[in-house]
Amino acid sequence: MSDRYELVLTCPKSLEGLLAEEAAGLGLTEVREQVAGLQGRGDLETAYRLCLWSRLANRVLLVLGRFAVGSPDELYQGVQTVDWQEHLLPSGSLAVEFSGHGSGIDNSHFGALKVKDAIVDQLRRHSGQRPSVDKLNPDLRIHLRLERGEAVLSLDLSGHSLHQRGYRLQQGAAPLKENLAAAILIRAGWPRIAAEGGALADPMCGVGTFLVEAGMMAADLAPNLRREHWGFSNWLGHVPALWKKLHAEAEARAAAGLSRPPLWIRGYEADPRLIQPARNNIERAGLDGWVRVYQGELATFEPHPDRGQTGLVVCNPPYGERLGDPASLLYLYQHLGERLRSRCEGWEAAVFTGAPELGKRMGIRSHKQYALWNGALPCKLLLFRVVPEQFVTGRNEPVQNDARMIGGQLVERPPAVRSAPARLSEGGQMFANRLQKNLKTLGKWARREGIECYRLYDADMPEYALAVDLYRDWVHVQEYAPPRSIDPEKAQARLLDALAAIPQALDIDPARVVIKRRERQAGKKQYERQDQQGRFMEISEGGVKLLVNLTDYLDTGLFLDHRPLRLRIQREAAGKRFLNLFCYTATATVHAARGGARSTTSVDLSKTYLDWARRNLALNGFSERHRLEQADVMEWLAADRGEYELIFIDPPTFSNSKRMEGVFDVQRDHVRLLDLAMARLARGGVLYFSNNFRKFQLEPALEQRYAVEEISAQTLDADFARNPKIHRAWRLQARQQG
Repeated sequence: MSDRYELVLTCPKSLEGLLAEEAAGLGLTEVREQVAGLQGRGDLETAYRLCLWSRLANRVLLVLGRFAVGSPDELYQGVQTVDWQEHLLPSGSLAVEFSGHGSGIDNSHFGALKVKDAIVDQLRRHSGQRPSVDKLNPDLRIHLRLERGEAVLSLDLSGHSLHQRGYRLQQGAAPLKENLAAAILIRAGWPRIAAEGGALADPMCGVGTFLVEAGMMAADLAPNLRREHWGFSNWLGHVPALWKKLHAEAEARAAAGLSRPPLWIRGYEADPRLIQPARNNIERAGLDGWVRVYQGELATFEPHPDRGQTGLVVCNPPYGERLGDPASLLYLYQHLGERLRSRCEGWEAAVFTGAPELGKRMGIRSHKQYALWNGALPCKLLLFRVVPEQFVTGRNEPVQNDARMIGGQLVERPPAVRSAPARLSEGGQMFANRLQKNLKTLGKWARREGIECYRLYDADMPEYALAVDLYRDWVHVQEYAPPRSIDPEKAQARLLDALAAIPQALDIDPARVVIKRRERQAGKKQYERQDQQGRFMEISEGGVKLLVNLTDYLDTGLFLDHRPLRLRIQREAAGKRFLNLFCYTATATVHAARGGARSTTSVDLSKTYLDWARRNLALNGFSERHRLEQADVMEWLAADRGEYELIFIDPPTFSNSKRMEGVFDVQRDHVRLLDLAMARLARGGVLYFSNNFRKFQLEPALEQRYAVEEISAQTLDADFARNPKIHRAWRLQARQQG
């Protein structure tokens, strides 16, 4: 066998250049990059060194041969030109990995089968015994790549992928592969910073992958020193003495590195469930004397190195792949930028993100960016020098005190150094100006009327298609889906501009801004749970207390536009039997009870909302005479024989719940709905009907049967005067006989 081999190294896409530099430093010559890898030449010692020391490679492949393939038979014959007795015992085991296609080979399974047959048939012909197949832990793992009619047949020296160092047995929800984490640290300059005695901090460390990889670099630990099983362990060409020599050298370097005073490497993680897994990973890597992990929120992140040294802040924030998440993550990135500017001046920072548009919102200019891939997801590594010259917002400012209005009270915060808020774009400033103008007008009206929750903005500027509602000291934002004619990137940029403006314009903590996307809803999607926080807020309206939930559902449990109708019902309910159909959380029922209704009946199909309704009633001390019915409204009306002096109906536009027969469509079904309800209306009674389907047309025949008055304009308060199409409402009574 030759003393020098052709070697192929594979790696994640976009790491080829870094891997080429690393491999050359480990002794590989004639290095040539290729997609997701490289090739070069080296002796067996070089191959072993690459396996042991490469922080970036996935696999080290030793090429056994290259040959042309024009058919499956030629593939079989080409594999048989290798003397497999030099590589594998007939009693051993093998696994074959095949990639590529062509030359009559349409899928990888068929190709792998032909390669396996060629090896097994040759060994059986010589010895009468054939090796077995073991896909998990074979004695020999063979790789064949077929591309443009050429086969490259290789022996996989790595075994399992080299990114699997062995220390990370526990991981978080979105783990970063170890070799990608190492590449990020190298790109960020950590080897240089470590050599200078600098520090490293990760404010969102998860299970500590950055921390361990940084510690191994700083302590001169070979990344695969602790690996026990290799692809070459049972290879007949393996030279154990050579491997033992290299391994012993690596152990000696590790012992020397770990004996030095440790660098200051710290991680902080908000999720308490990840703290112990992170510590376990650090201990398995042999770095428990070097690396520490603490539970801590980003809001309190402030590195305090033992000797006051600066260094590198590195993190991999959430990417926001779910719908709407990039918007909700805006404040996290802004907060990260604020903590860097106010607490890490003089440091360097590296932010690895799948949402680079959010990285632009941190208030610091990145001096360098690298395009990288995290699996199939395109990402960017943003590098920053945390110095005032790079701040978009200007220098940090000492603050004697920071006072603000919360819930009508002046709250002072202690003296601190506060980073100036991020500078708004021109569009963001326009949006902020509009919010402040609306707040000045509507705030006076709301205080005068004793209203705690109201709509501040409703797509007043068409390019900023949001609804912004104030719930005391919380802001509930709904993003309307942009028309298909709008460039999605422009729509996203405008959304982020608006979201950046909201906390500044309203002087409110970004943590109290809740963001959702409102689209045309199908079926019961409008009522599906979107989160699991279960956080309810008690608000006051017209002398009653109501529970709202800003996080868990698309709607909050309170339709703000129906405020005038609820108050009208409260004024008219005294001594009457009240019926609330499609009652949702029964806010109108609570108002009727407060107004002195003799009894109330509320009907809805959702158990979730009826439970919420029950809590609303109990919160106000009502229970005994207030009936809640879980039923399909149309079926219930057809069966009910009660009479009611006051009825309120606010149906959905469309519903196809699994609990109901058929589908409810308000335009198609409103005549039957109103006829059924009017049959239950007591003599002299009043029925209020409302819906928010913008194209709704009331059937003219209803006006022939009943006394119908449209009262839409009377049911809109000042906060919805800008959007009179938010709903339409009618007052119905039986026509007087005679």
